[in-house]
Amino acid sequence: MATMLTRAAVACVAALATVLVLAGCSSLPRNPVPPELAREATIPGMPDIRAQAGRPDPAMVQDYLRSMQQESAGDFPLGADGLVSHPHLALSGGGVNGAFGAGFLKGWTASGTRPVFKIVTGVSTGALMAPFAFLGPQYDEALQRFYTTTTTADVFTERSRMMALMRGDALARTAPLAALLEQYVDAPLLEEVARAHRQGRRLYVGTVDLDTRSFTVWNMGRIAEYGGPQSLALFRKVMLASSSVPIAFPPVLFEVEAGGRRYDEMHVDGFVWANVFLHAGIFEPAVLHRQAHAQPGREDIYVIHNGQLSAPPASTPRSLRAIAVRSIDISGRAGIVGDLFREYAYARRHDARFHWTTIGEGVALPDLTAFRPSQMAVLYDAGYRAALSGQAWRTSPPGLPAE
Repeated sequence: MATMLTRAAVACVAALATVLVLAGCSSLPRNPVPPELAREATIPGMPDIRAQAGRPDPAMVQDYLRSMQQESAGDFPLGADGLVSHPHLALSGGGVNGAFGAGFLKGWTASGTRPVFKIVTGVSTGALMAPFAFLGPQYDEALQRFYTTTTTADVFTERSRMMALMRGDALARTAPLAALLEQYVDAPLLEEVARAHRQGRRLYVGTVDLDTRSFTVWNMGRIAEYGGPQSLALFRKVMLASSSVPIAFPPVLFEVEAGGRRYDEMHVDGFVWANVFLHAGIFEPAVLHRQAHAQPGREDIYVIHNGQLSAPPASTPRSLRAIAVRSIDISGRAGIVGDLFREYAYARRHDARFHWTTIGEGVALPDLTAFRPSQMAVLYDAGYRAALSGQAWRTSPPGLPAE
């Protein structure tokens, strides 16, 4: 949902300075984790379900090592080259442009070349897609329904911008999206995710913790494995948090435990830190594979970018709002380029194959602040046709020659 920010949130920029003076230090009540306890905070009853990006996490390392013991040759067979292929799928943010990714997955299925994924990751709209992509082609229809029939009213309701700035934490309410997640993410789906986790596959979603200013990687399969109403509620909550664009949507508060007491953490859209990620430094699959002396293998990395890298030139009005809108748009496009180079560097370091795709420049993108089924259907069809063509994958990041 990240790029929904470009109009809904930025429309208030011109009035922000004045409102801040009027609002003073007003804020909504919360019970944040004391800074000195931040690193030990855990979800009550689920101590091993998440990690902070940028450093190896012992629980995540052990969980991935366990996944190598759990996986089957049926999912990851030995290839003719004597190597076991481990396909990884990373789904980017992009708001309503997620319709492209949903269509691409369906076209990939229809092409007969879509693999079983060892790892699936997602942020923002990618986080909404990730569980369905993880579970496989049988959920293609659910993704199609979500990205071609959902309307703006199904996602959020607007609030008074002035009142939101003075007495609130967002311009809109996401109760409709939470209700939509309850409809699509139910107990049977959670059990299927848990089953896939027990079979050696991994599903990760990213959010940003505003207090620690860090990227949090959630082990969604492990959450599902705990089972029960608490697990289901947390699973949905993580998906909602990863889709909660700051300013536009309210942050999501998670109850945590630290130092024997209960506090809350404030999380927002994972796009704030990364538009796409593979493992965010919490472990390196290739390194663990070698350490475990497992069957010789190779990673196949696939990135679906729900957006475009460039846009046609257009004059920028000399106004605070227009400059802010254009600057955020440019920043988002630059961010995905950096993410692609990061994942490409990982692939080169570990002799992995690297593939990524994006929306063609000839496709007109809709207004990202509005969910209009007719426009999303066009994007869905563009993704479907791109995948079915078999020519959508690029093997080098922008600016480098194809390999």
